[in-house]
Amino acid sequence: MEGAIFLDRDGVINEVLTERVKYVNKPKDLYLLDGVADAIKIFNKEGFKVFVVTNQGGIGLGYMKEQMLHRIHQHLLGMLRQHGAYIDDIAYCPHRPKGGCSCRKPKTGMLEYLADKHQIHLHKSIMIGDRDVDIEAGKKAGMKTVLIGRDDSIMADAHFKTLKDSVDWVIKEMKKNNR
Repeated sequence: MEGAIFLDRDGVINEVLTERVKYVNKPKDLYLLDGVADAIKIFNKEGFKVFVVTNQGGIGLGYMKEQMLHRIHQHLLGMLRQHGAYIDDIAYCPHRPKGGCSCRKPKTGMLEYLADKHQIHLHKSIMIGDRDVDIEAGKKAGMKTVLIGRDDSIMADAHFKTLKDSVDWVIKEMKKNNR
């Protein structure tokens, strides 16, 4: 079994909590961050599986229907396809925050689900996120972790401003982990 790259969605792949969009509750609210499609395309060309793991508590709180989330993800996949990039699979937690489920990050349920489904070894994988819950989930699953953004207080294995900035480090680590 080989490793894979696991990406958080909001704040890593697309804008959230910006002047343009607060939350992604409809396909029209989804804006890719600069360089994301290029970064994912490079991961694809290197032969790495790329997954998205995203907490979507708005469903459990009643702000969005699960059907709308599927439309948002189809829109995301279409946007990436336009740039020659793709995501191998997406897992999401629809439960409300503090709902006690096993899938909501920082728990590892989504990571384990995708690893089992796609025959992935988590200890050879990398979790990339922009919040402490992403990094904590990755560490609990035995993965290397990458923090995207400006919060230096979160202790990840590596820290980059954008997903695109992380590409060289991620490729090097994936090749080292998957010898």
